[in-house]
Amino acid sequence: MRLVIANCSVDYIGRLTAHLPMAPRVLMCKADGSLLVHSDGGSYKPLNWMSAPCSIVEEAPDATQADAGVTALWRVTQTKTGDQLLVTIGEVFSDHSHDLGKDPGLEKDGVEAHLQKLLADQIELLGEGHALVRREYMTAIGPVDILARDETGASVAVEIKRRGGIDGVEQLTRYLELMNRDPLLAPVSGVFAAQEIAPQARTLAEDRGLRCVILDYDEMRGVDPRHMRLF
Repeated sequence: MRLVIANCSVDYIGRLTAHLPMAPRVLMCKADGSLLVHSDGGSYKPLNWMSAPCSIVEEAPDATQADAGVTALWRVTQTKTGDQLLVTIGEVFSDHSHDLGKDPGLEKDGVEAHLQKLLADQIELLGEGHALVRREYMTAIGPVDILARDETGASVAVEIKRRGGIDGVEQLTRYLELMNRDPLLAPVSGVFAAQEIAPQARTLAEDRGLRCVILDYDEMRGVDPRHMRLF
């Protein structure tokens, strides 16, 4: 990746035209060929950009441009559409290149798969006497996150979400309608488990006879949240 901090203006030429006047900006040239133009605001969103596949050709300024303080011209052309970014560069404050290597990708913490494994290992959180039958119990319309049995031996279907909404309640309801047709499983009760449950989802779940359980992810992992506090 090449990062250039410089005074520059940017003109977009293509299906539409746009102009950024001369000002200090960050030019980010990625290894895939894309170019992003950032200011010191606007959060993560660039002011303008050209997505890969594209080519970048650096041109020398003509005499008039050089007299005006232009040091380089970047012509960025989108391979598929032919759209262009013309970056006119004045004073350069910083120009560095870094090889970042292959990115391993984002690993999300606390996703539903983690919650499912933790709850399967701590099935007693559903209530005393509960026992795990299996994770990912397959039905004709998809897998139920957890199939368990309560203290009486009755079947319990558990749907797990990070943030429980109405869609999750509807999903669990469909599973239960199907599972309760199986004489080897019926009667099957439902548990809607999540780190947080929207009030409307809780109302709908309870109206349909589903039990709601809030999962404390830190507690399930054995993490004391007090250790993460500043005060």
